[in-house]
Amino acid sequence: MNAMEPPRGGRVVIRDLSKSFAINGRVLPVLRGLHLDISPGECLVIVGASGSGKTTLLRVLAGLESADSGKVLVDGEPIGGVGTERAVIFQEPRLLPWLNVLGNVAFGLEVRGASRAQAREHAREYIDLVGLGEFADAYPRQISGGMAQRVGIARALTVQPEILLLDEPLGALDAMTKLIMQEELTRIWREEGVTMIMVTHDLEEAVYLADRVLVLPREKSGAVRLIDIDLPRPRDRSENRFVRYREELLREFGLN
Repeated sequence: MNAMEPPRGGRVVIRDLSKSFAINGRVLPVLRGLHLDISPGECLVIVGASGSGKTTLLRVLAGLESADSGKVLVDGEPIGGVGTERAVIFQEPRLLPWLNVLGNVAFGLEVRGASRAQAREHAREYIDLVGLGEFADAYPRQISGGMAQRVGIARALTVQPEILLLDEPLGALDAMTKLIMQEELTRIWREEGVTMIMVTHDLEEAVYLADRVLVLPREKSGAVRLIDIDLPRPRDRSENRFVRYREELLREFGLN
């Protein structure tokens, strides 16, 4: 999708969402009464201390977990398990080692009934999008971690989701590769026009990528915060306002 075109869908409405887990006979609340609206084409980044419910929220949005109460709507329809309008990218790309890059990216389409030829033709478009056109015949063992994550992104985008859900997708990468991949994620998100919802522990990454940052409190009695990141793109990490947003997030966690 051209960056000038409007997003194709992906509005998320969350109302009074609660989720808890039973551990050793006691109930542990993870999310409590969450209200949130996410616009089509928005990039929302979720941060919070360990145990605050970041990944749980992402899994509920993916349809991999069921909420205890409340509702989650995608384009006005309730989530009922996994769906073709949503794709998930995990920290580990989980590539199939017996398939090359092209086969891995085409796999999702073939599973959904596309012919091998159609799936591979479409997959090549997204392999080119993530900058791996020359590596279509390479196997996972032959590419770097950053390249493997690009394959995972291409595989997710090939099925043309409206919503891309990312759980610490860059967390295992070295510092330089992570910076490059942050730029690539921004470019791909804008070109595809998808709604992107991402969990990260990296506060600078949150400021660099997000339209808004959702801060989940460690204490369940604490207030959820939404911070609008009002910065032009591409973003300059050394610019004063960028630094102030990063410091604001640090203060949320008592680190500044």
